Parts: sequence; structure tokens; C-alpha cells
Amino acid sequence: MKALMIQGTASGVGKSVLVAGLCRLLARSGVSVAPFKPQNMSNNAAVTIDGGEIGRAQALQALACGIEPTVHMNPVLIKPEADEKAQLVVRGKVVGELHAKHFREDRIGWMQMVLDSFSQLKSQYDVVIVEGAGSPAEPNLREGDIANMGFAEAADVPVWLVGDIDCGGVFAALTGSLDILSASENARVKALLINRFRGNLKLLDDALVWLEDRTGRPVAGVVPYLPLELPEEDSPFRHITDKSHNSTQLNIAVIAYPRISNHDDIDPLASEAGVNLRFVRSPDELPPSDLIILPGSKHVASDLAWLHARGFVPALEKHLRYGGKLLGICGGMQILGIYIEDAGIEGGSAKGLGWLPLSTTMRPEKTLRQVDRPSACFHETRVTGYEIHNGESDADETLFPFAAKSEDGLIWGSYVHGLFEQGGFRKAWLAEIGFSASDGRNQRERTLASLDLLADALEQAIDPALLEPLLRRRSCQ
Repeated sequence: MKALMIQGTASGVGKSVLVAGLCRLLARSGVSVAPFKPQNMSNNAAVTIDGGEIGRAQALQALACGIEPTVHMNPVLIKPEADEKAQLVVRGKVVGELHAKHFREDRIGWMQMVLDSFSQLKSQYDVVIVEGAGSPAEPNLREGDIANMGFAEAADVPVWLVGDIDCGGVFAALTGSLDILSASENARVKALLINRFRGNLKLLDDALVWLEDRTGRPVAGVVPYLPLELPEEDSPFRHITDKSHNSTQLNIAVIAYPRISNHDDIDPLASEAGVNLRFVRSPDELPPSDLIILPGSKHVASDLAWLHARGFVPALEKHLRYGGKLLGICGGMQILGIYIEDAGIEGGSAKGLGWLPLSTTMRPEKTLRQVDRPSACFHETRVTGYEIHNGESDADETLFPFAAKSEDGLIWGSYVHGLFEQGGFRKAWLAEIGFSASDGRNQRERTLASLDLLADALEQAIDPALLEPLLRRRSCQ
């Protein structure tokens, strides 16, 4: 089997994570494997080795495979900027805007390009694990589909259909999805997979027999609910905690404005044992905090206006008066600066909050680059990550990886996504702002440990007879 596509009954059922787990399982078994997602919609992106941007989930899946991500792993990336408008990225580069009313018509021309990227990966690897988007059973999205069954039919790829039992209704979701598909699409689904099961598996025995009889498909496996520390593709809110704030912890609040992007920058901080971190959407939710983070933004102008409209600015001023720290990452840093000059990239120029000594000019050309260098300011500790932004700011290069900080040292700004991935740098910067209990562990170690936990679970859960065709290396075929 040269390829397998994982489709789901809905968004959020775990397709991205399961693809990453399958990739890890195959790679550990010596199979040369790569991930592929024809079309992704997300504001969480990563910079590839060939200088483009793809969905963050495909970068994670490439890590699971032990390979560098390339633009062919996610040839179409749609980055929402407003309710009916998005930035369109094709093979890693911005090619224009996509409007909701033309979405179905515009994507019809993308199929051949998507198939070409898929063919490139197939020629280079033993197996390609393909991820669908949302659900294949959306009647309004069937025409011109390149994300689910439209792609699977064109590329002649078998499909496993995944449902999430943790959110309920999994048997109705699986059977109902199959009922909506056309006869040829229905036949393309070779197995069903149930994700995130909690409890005693024997409780499902009768239901699994019913499901197989009802659908005529084998259940490939039931994957248990796992305590994974993996980047979320769309929702940052898994970091909301119920721990009370106290002086022995580092209490962090992250402002979740509407166009938040690359929120996985926060994961290394949230993973620290002594850190209590939560995302907030109104000043009323803002707890007493040692550090408040303004994360990346896909549309800085609208998120800046949202901060003013929601009343966050007085709350941030109060936070600073009491000696609290502020960190802005990418768009968040631009918001903290003096001025944003914009000739129409995001709708017009605007005053920033004026708390960092830098100004930003929005440019049509997007900066896309990987970062890997030591920080002279922090004991030559290594910093890795990437930059992905339209704005250019008058940065202070001596502060790397930061571009600016306030004279009193309370406010910091950086363009580097993945800023805290390296444990040595994270530990040094946290000590600078008064927190000395960091474990200094590299985030990649945590991520790989979760991927291995997931791969172990899949190896136990999935029917060996269904896994076996994926485990055949090309030299053995």
C-alpha cells in the first residue's frame, strides 16, 4: 500500500494526531514515510526547509517521520483573515486572497497541482499518509472537492474513516457519514477507526459488532484517550487550567484575540511543571499574572482594534504598574510598538500601544525564514524557530532573539515563532523575568515522547492485518 488517507466524521476528531502517530509508527519500523494534506485551513503555520509555509500539523507529522517538512506536504493552505476572506498560500507562497462566495469555483483549478505534489512524495517515500480536512460528508462542499473524497478518488487512495467517541455520537457519525457518500466513495472506505476511548474496552464489544454488521467495514481499532503534549492545530484552549494562582508558580495569561495565530508558541511554557497558564478573551477573565503574552496575529489591525474595543488596554496598563511582564510575539510585538505603517496590506495604518521602541511597516512580500543561532544576550544558548510575517520592524539586533524591549525590562518583543522550544534558552529567559524553576527540557523531547506514546497505542490498537500492508518497505514489494 503506497498511500492511505485518514478522513474524519468532523473537524477535531483527531485526524492530524492520528496521522502523526501512524507516521511515527511506520518510521520506527523502518518504513520511509511522509505526510500529506491537500488542503488545510489554519492560521498556525510553519516554515519549511524549501522556504515556504505549510500548516503546523504537517510540520509535526514530518517530525514524526524523521524528515524535514516541504511545501509539497501541504500544497494549499488557507489562512482566514475575516469571516469571508482568507489569504491563499499555494506551495508555500502567498498567491492572493480567497473569498468565501467564490471558494467552490476557485478550488476546481487546484486539483492537478495537488496531485503533482502528491506524486512527488509518492516517488520519494515508501508510504504517504494523507490527512483529510473536516468531513467528507458535507453536501455544500462536494463540488470541486480537493480535501477529502474528491482527492481520494482522483488519486485512487484507500480511506480509513475516524470518529471521536469522547465527544459522543460516534456510531451515528460513522454510519451517517457513509450514508451520505456516493457509491464509489463509500466503497473507498476500507476501515473505521474510533478515537479517544476512555474506560473498559469490553463495554464496546456489542457496539463494534453492530457497527461492522451495519457498515460492512472492519473496525481497524479503538484508540484510547491519551495524555499527549502535542501542538493543537486550531484550538489553544487545552491549556486552560483550574489550578489556583499562587506565588510559588509562574502565572501566565495569553490574550486570545480573534485572529490569533501560531499559538503553539505557548506550548513549551504551558508544559513547565511550575507554570499556570490560561488563555483569556476578556479583561474580566484576566487573573493576576506574572506574565501576559500577546501572541501572533493573522490580522494585526483588527486584533489591535479588538483589544481597544474589549477594554484590554487599561487592564494591561494596570498589570505593568504592578510590575507585571509583557511579551509580544510577531503580531503581538507589532501591537506593542509605536506605529504600524500600512499602505493597504491589512486595511490602513494605526498607532500601536507605544510600549516598545519600534515601529513596523507592512510589506506585500512575506518574510519566511528558519532560525537557528545562539543568543549572545542569554549565555549563547541556542534558539531555534522560524519567522513568518509581512511587517518589517526596526529591530535591535543585539537583543536576539528579541527585537525590542522596554527600558525598564518589563516588556519584550520577538519575531521568532518557536521561541521557547530550546530548554536552555527558555530557562535563561524565565530566570531573567524572575522564575528559576524551569526544567530546561527541550520541547522536541516532550513532543517525540508523546509521538512515541501515540505510536505505541496505535500499534496495540490497530488490527495487525490492516497495518501490515503499510509496513512493507519498497525494497520488499
